[in-house]
Amino acid sequence: MDLSTLGTESRNERTAELDRMPVAELLSVMNAEDLTVAAAVRDALPRIGAAVEAITASLRQGGRLVYLGAGTSGRIGLLDAVECPPTFGTAPEQVVGLLSGGPGAFARAVEGAEDDAGAAAADLDGIGVGSRDTVVGLAASGRTPYVVGGLRHARAAGARTVSVACNRDAVISRHADIAIEVPTGPEVLTGSTRLKAGTAQKLVCNMLSTASMVRVGKVYGNLMVDVRASNDKLVDRARRMVAEAAGTDPDTAARALAAAGGHAKTAIVMLLGRCTPEEGARRLERADGDVRAAVDRS
Repeated sequence: MDLSTLGTESRNERTAELDRMPVAELLSVMNAEDLTVAAAVRDALPRIGAAVEAITASLRQGGRLVYLGAGTSGRIGLLDAVECPPTFGTAPEQVVGLLSGGPGAFARAVEGAEDDAGAAAADLDGIGVGSRDTVVGLAASGRTPYVVGGLRHARAAGARTVSVACNRDAVISRHADIAIEVPTGPEVLTGSTRLKAGTAQKLVCNMLSTASMVRVGKVYGNLMVDVRASNDKLVDRARRMVAEAAGTDPDTAARALAAAGGHAKTAIVMLLGRCTPEEGARRLERADGDVRAAVDRS
């Protein structure tokens, strides 16, 4: 493929004199270019919504959200995956990030790995990808062989497939059940897709994981009630969340949290449902972990 035809590889006329710009002007033009990213993502919202429904269905069936990518795109997917356990209380294997070149490529670039179309199939086989999973392939260019091969293999394994590209008519779109295209255009620094294209992919991943977790009951109102209180900051956050959700004072929230073994969801159901920790846990289990459903049914 002639990469020069891709929007993400084109030269940005507005920054042709980038090396001669004063710092204030350089930063201003970068900021102006970044402002265009959210609008490009907005145009893709219907497709992003369809992907959220597919991911939600996978999670409800005991399946997984699997991100797949190379370079910056793969790192963005991996970053989103590793943030899900502390934020939403997911098991580490429930949201997975696969990066061409292996986990070590997160900190040190393994540039040639993205050209190995067969490596993604091996990586997906390594985690046993199957019909209950949704695989999201991320590639700014939309033609990375590792991602093309991975989406093709995931589809053959029966998984739902989603592609995220930053160019129109992307190659990876042809190998996805749901194709998300966010054309971000020429970068401030020609071809440096860690910039606008990277920002766009991060915004899309934010939406895919957050909206899906909301849909499966990991959130109450706008509170991350499944947070794992693994440090002092998160313990304080859990206490404040319980107080907010139950409309009570911090001391009452702290006592409820302690009685619930530090589990914010159980503490909230206890307080709102006026029940014991054991009954709160049972109500949550019957409601598949959804706090609102557990409280409403009580």
